[in-house]
Amino acid sequence: MIKPFSRRRLLITSVVISLFFTSCKTRQDIVYFQNAKDFETIVDTDTFTAKLKVGDILNIYISVLSSTTPEGNIIDPASPYNIVRQGGGGGGANFIDYLIDVEGNIDFPVLGKIKLVGLTTEEAKALIKKKFAEGKLLKDPVVILRLLNYRITIDGEVRSPGVYPVSGERVSILEALGMAGGLTIKGRRDNVMVVRDFNGTKTVSRIDLTTKEVFNSPVYFLAQNDYVYVEPNNSAISVASGDTRIGTIISITSFLLTTALIFVTRN
Repeated sequence: MIKPFSRRRLLITSVVISLFFTSCKTRQDIVYFQNAKDFETIVDTDTFTAKLKVGDILNIYISVLSSTTPEGNIIDPASPYNIVRQGGGGGGANFIDYLIDVEGNIDFPVLGKIKLVGLTTEEAKALIKKKFAEGKLLKDPVVILRLLNYRITIDGEVRSPGVYPVSGERVSILEALGMAGGLTIKGRRDNVMVVRDFNGTKTVSRIDLTTKEVFNSPVYFLAQNDYVYVEPNNSAISVASGDTRIGTIISITSFLLTTALIFVTRN
């Protein structure tokens, strides 16, 4: 006759076996940067800077030194270039924004059409300053330019899928996934997809988060409007699609547990 202690141990063993078959995940499935060595130094050689695209929305403000008339009135030479939006509420001036059209241009006051597509924000500022100099319109203007629609979409097996705004002009895929709460246990770390659009041309890239080579990927830094997709791993796909193998494993597990319980209760 089997002792009660042995019965309990048999039952526990059956439960452990069932858990092993149904929910086991290996270290290789979930750990990032697995081939990174202790005290290893990885130098960031990426010079990524976001390029302006068709459909980008820009906030542009021009500033110069004010002058004074003989009557003591202050004149702001930059005022014709800083147009305030009509009906703008809230405190402070609400300046208009500029949309890069399908031809890659913005329509700027007095200067007219300026082609900015494909430039960085610094290059765009330099071009606008050059336009002022060529037309002898302003002396030493300061151009403040901000990209307003820098956002990324994160979808798939992350804890909080959604569209996330980026306050700066550079964000890594690791930071982006952190914004979305990180990957779920069901997400594949070795095949994260990044879809990038540049003026109608889409590129698809894959990135492996389980290796240190992720830092050298051309999509390690994300551009505005990038789409990041974390696909489900095989176990998640199997459950979602009703894979017959999962049903077989569950049946075997149920049989083992039932047998163990019957054996314990009868003895």
